Amino acid sequence: MINKILITGGCGFIGSNFINLLIKDNYNILNYDKLTYAGNIDNLKSLSSNNNYNFIKEDICDFDKLLSTILSYKPDFIVHFAAESHVDRSIDSPLSFVKTNIEGTANLLEASLKYWQDSKPLNFKLIHVSTDEVYGSLGVNGFFTEKTPYNPSSPYSASKASSDHLARAWHKTYGLPVLITNCSNNYGPFQYPEKLIPLMIANCIDEKPLPIYGKGFNIRDWLFVDDHCEAILKVLNDGIIGQTYNIGGFNEIKNIDIVNIICKELDNIKPRKNGELYENLITYVKDRPGHDLRYAIDSSKIKKSLNWIPKESFESGIKKTIRWYIKNESWWRKIQKKHYNQERLGLKDS
Repeated sequence: MINKILITGGCGFIGSNFINLLIKDNYNILNYDKLTYAGNIDNLKSLSSNNNYNFIKEDICDFDKLLSTILSYKPDFIVHFAAESHVDRSIDSPLSFVKTNIEGTANLLEASLKYWQDSKPLNFKLIHVSTDEVYGSLGVNGFFTEKTPYNPSSPYSASKASSDHLARAWHKTYGLPVLITNCSNNYGPFQYPEKLIPLMIANCIDEKPLPIYGKGFNIRDWLFVDDHCEAILKVLNDGIIGQTYNIGGFNEIKNIDIVNIICKELDNIKPRKNGELYENLITYVKDRPGHDLRYAIDSSKIKKSLNWIPKESFESGIKKTIRWYIKNESWWRKIQKKHYNQERLGLKDS
């Protein structure tokens, strides 16, 4: 029997990689996506003739359409990726994050509840995909666990924290079978070029300045997107209803070190025409408002209970990523022309 999965935000970075993973395992997929600036239909163009893949352009903030879609499709599972996700943009336009991430998630939970109560689908589950940024900022020591108190710093992380609380509330109050995942920073193919790693790769190729916030000492735990998608699938199949699972890559690296690694790799495989090093393009800019110092995830729960560990080291993952962006230059050039030309965001009130 083929499992039917409704995926919100499946044209985004992680969602499209997740769909490409599922399609290999013969799942039937309905991709429900508004196609905001970061939703890219080209991410899944290879599936356009696949009978197990369908796409509907709709907004999770439209409750009636969302409910009718769920009732007619009758999914076995729902995986919720749809979200406004860039911290800098949340500084510039916080209310759009409130609407999509909070109101949209509440709509999905309520529509899913009505479907679950009325249709009584066997073994139904909803996974709410979230971020480690809900926990706030760490000092030089310690790790985020599933029991770390929430302490968000940005409008983005506050909206995701709110959506996490809503997901838990719908489980505890109504019994809706919900699971939550909180992941560390993802990177890999199809990531929108406003994020650190693809932005640095694109700027290197264009020989533009490489802007580093502050001194570049902010630390993130980096997770290759394929590893994240496999972890979500593990949680979907084997996770315990009502539980939260932290998903990290065991790769704590300073932002400045990330940029230097990218520069050195590109020096080897795509040297500058003038013979200079890419690191000479590094420039330091005013820090982002409310910039968290360090994120680091303790993934021991998912490792022990679901036997998941990431396959990629940062060294192997970043090489794959750089080569993908070089090979698929036309993909991000199209985005440059239509939506985003590598300008700085997040300057409001800074």
